[in-house]
Amino acid sequence: MSRFRFTTAGESHGPGLTTIVEGLPAGLELDREGLDRDMARRQLGHGRGGRMKIEKDAVDVRSGVRHRHTLGSPIALLVANRDYENWVERMGPWESGEGVAQVHLPRPGHADLPGLQKYGFDDARNVLERASARETAARVAAGAIARQFLEAVGVTIRSHVTRISGVQAPAPHDLQPADFEGVDDDPVRCLDADTSAAMVEEINRLRKENESLGGTFEVRAWGLVPGLGSHVSWGEKLDGRIAQAIVSIQSVKGVSIGPAWDVASSPGSEAHDEIFHSDERGYYRETNRAGGLEGGMTNGEPLIVHAAIKPISTLTKPLRSVNVHTKEPEQAHKERTDSTVVPAAGVVGEAMLAIVLADAYREKFGGDHIDDVRAAIAAYEQRIDWRR
Repeated sequence: MSRFRFTTAGESHGPGLTTIVEGLPAGLELDREGLDRDMARRQLGHGRGGRMKIEKDAVDVRSGVRHRHTLGSPIALLVANRDYENWVERMGPWESGEGVAQVHLPRPGHADLPGLQKYGFDDARNVLERASARETAARVAAGAIARQFLEAVGVTIRSHVTRISGVQAPAPHDLQPADFEGVDDDPVRCLDADTSAAMVEEINRLRKENESLGGTFEVRAWGLVPGLGSHVSWGEKLDGRIAQAIVSIQSVKGVSIGPAWDVASSPGSEAHDEIFHSDERGYYRETNRAGGLEGGMTNGEPLIVHAAIKPISTLTKPLRSVNVHTKEPEQAHKERTDSTVVPAAGVVGEAMLAIVLADAYREKFGGDHIDDVRAAIAAYEQRIDWRR
């Protein structure tokens, strides 16, 4: 069975982040500029901190690609940490560590204290370096590869910010990929200009008060064939796989498929999408309250995923904590931080959704070469009489 898999390795201030991607068919043409463009998009957004002024992320392909085409073998990607030169003594794999300050003040809301307890460390840096959202740079690298595979089979993925702190954007309706033109040029990646200005003002206001800000973002995918995922087993339900992938993003605390919370308070007649058929369109729906998924499977409508991300747990004015050595109360550890990462989180959400969908396509259609994949998809579309 063909499956799209990836794993990441690396620490926030180590030499770099590595991603191994497996399961792509041979013959897929990759766009180097497209890979680096996604990496740069992850660094966007008003409210980012000083680290973004140091790092200029780019993807270094170390294996699995020759003459711009995939070979069908594992693809190794490296994202270098430019800041590592300032952290060699503290993070170098062969340094002694003598005289290096340790972190004994866990941050509320971070992995620090549970990680110290779980792994028996006495220095929280052994935990926080890997738990850092810097790891998402490696995920975006893998997601950029997945995105290019999906684009080759007719799938488009976009994201936008819908809330930052208490500022909510108007509910979007029938968005199409063209509606996202220029979203990355907006300072908070919001589709509504007035709301964007209010979000920027809110970030500036709370940043002066030493606060961090959370919010929500939405990711959409168009062009998905019906029947990705399955109803037959809980582990094969695509909504469950998507939810796990999105919630695995650092600081994400909630996810929904479509307008789930609105549907939860609606009567059944207003909660589901009636089914129609025409010679021109085949089967279709006039609403998309299911968010493109029914019974754990895609239904041919655009896939809509919402995510809620909490405020960053590192504050410029730290919260109260306890010194794990002395057990005395102190303020939590302070790391260099952002005010908000919601705009960047949407890009990471795109990457994670692309990874799950690429896996679903590989699982369903297999194929050693990209032409085999396209042929299998075309045969399936003809069998189910599906029109894009």
